[in-house]
Formats: sequence, structure tokens, C-alpha cells
Amino acid sequence: MKTTEHQLYRVYSVWLKEHYGEKVYKIPINIPVTCPNRDGTKGWGGCIYCGEKGGGNETLSEKLSVSEQMDQNIAYIGKRYKARKFIAFFQSFSNTYCEFADFKRWITASLRPDIVEIAISTRPDCLRDEQLLFLQRIKEENAIEITIELGLQSANPKTLEIINRGHTLDEYQSAMDRIKNAGFMACTHLILDLPWDTDTDVITAAKVVSEKGTDFVKCHSLYIEKNTLLKQWYDEKKVTLLSKEDYLRRAMLFLSYLSPAVVIERIIGRVPKEDSIITNWDTSWWKIKDELEACMEKENYYQGKCFSDMKNKR
Repeated sequence: MKTTEHQLYRVYSVWLKEHYGEKVYKIPINIPVTCPNRDGTKGWGGCIYCGEKGGGNETLSEKLSVSEQMDQNIAYIGKRYKARKFIAFFQSFSNTYCEFADFKRWITASLRPDIVEIAISTRPDCLRDEQLLFLQRIKEENAIEITIELGLQSANPKTLEIINRGHTLDEYQSAMDRIKNAGFMACTHLILDLPWDTDTDVITAAKVVSEKGTDFVKCHSLYIEKNTLLKQWYDEKKVTLLSKEDYLRRAMLFLSYLSPAVVIERIIGRVPKEDSIITNWDTSWWKIKDELEACMEKENYYQGKCFSDMKNKR
């Protein structure tokens, strides 16, 4: 029986301290980019759940330079948490979907002595070879870690179409191969309670991201932001959200089939109330996290419980 959070699943804050030797905090950076399924290249409007801020609900304005955003955020976070090392996190929308000259300029602007890692959030279909080669040089010349965060959300191809991701599962797998071959770490984003997915799809997602070697995962529920197609569908009763209990069950399943080597950056996300209609069943993220851990202990679930069985059956 597992008895502590650290035994139930691998915790990101613990990994950071072990890897970097002290507390490390992410510094969000907002740059003027969009996505190919928002600007007409692959589609319009973006993913059905994606709000106007593209996932960067709590970032500073993109009108501020990269350096200005970092100065402000580091001054605040460093003082509040007594932190001395930071991760420059390019967060909103698809941060490799831009001109190469701009990409180089923004990444270079994030380099400073107290930055130990650069994390770049993007889509599986928006990674170019020239960007990966440039990031390899940045890593080598500055002795800095690079993490590429990919939005996958579901391993079910039909669900990917419904939510208007605009990319395929194969494109995710190919992007992961290129990221790992370049020597970078990878983080995969997943929504565990998509109503078009089944429990089997959640298990499949755990197997796929484990096999492709993701270093981290970020999980969250399907919340409804204002001014989204999902909000319209919800108002028109075209979609029914799963319950909190469904999310807890799926999270336990996901973790049990996930490789024990993967670090959990987050097991439940959140979006500010002012930007959303429904978020996490009007329950704070930490209460859901506590409830999940209590359920895992009670039912003897833990990360990787079924992963060994899966490997042994091959």
C-alpha cells in the first residue's frame, strides 16, 4: 500500500529540486504567436475549448518584451518563494509557429544566469528542423536544459477531429521522436475527461506517451472558457461534461498505466474564474488533488502499477 504523495506518483517539484539542487520556478512568457488551426492554415477558431488567451490566462501582456516580462515575474516570484533559479516558459498558443528570426530573437532574450531551463509549448505539427538545430546550439553553448511541451490531449484520432486539434496522433509520435533525437526533454499535455474518449482511450494515452519517452505530463479536466465553441455547444446541450468522480477514476487509470519514470507536472489544472464558465466542478485544484490521492491510497493505485504487467505481456 502506497502511503505518501511521493510514492503515489512522481512529483514535479521534487524532481526539480533533485535535478537542479534547489527550488526552481517557471516564469511564464507571452509572445505574439497564434496557431495554424486559428489563422486559417489548417482551420479557424482553434481547439473547441481554447480561449482567447491560448492557455496563457495568467501571463503578462505580449506587448512587453521578453526581458521585461522576465524581470517582472522573477522579481515577484523570486521574492515570494525565495527562489534563485528559474525556467523560462514560453506558454501561450504555439510558440514555434512563427518566423525563424523572431523565434531566435525571443529565445535568445530569455537567456540569463538564473535561467536553468527553457520550456517551449507548441503543437506536434509546428516543429521545424531549423528550430531544433538552433535549440541544440543554445543548449550546448549555455549548458541549459531544453523542454518541448506538446499538446496531445487525446490518443483517440476521432476525438482529435472533434476537438479540432488539426493534427494527428502520428504527428505527435513523429514530433516526440525528433525531440528525443535532438537531446531535449519532452512534456505532453492531456485532457483526461474528454466526453468523446473512453477509459480505454485514457489507458492508450498512458501507453503511447510512455512508449514515446515523454519526461513529463500535464493533465487537466475539460473546463469551459468564455467565447469558445465548447461554450456554445454546452449552452446548446450538445455536450455533457463528465463528473468529478469520472475524472478521478480516469486519472487513477492513467497513472496506473503510465511509466513510473514519467514525472507528473500537474495532475489537475485550472483556469481563472473570470475567464471561465465551468472549471473543475467549482472545486479548487488542490482539493481534487487531495481527493485523488486519498482514492489512490484507498484503492491501492499508484503510478506504474499496471505498466510492468503491460511490459511483461509483450
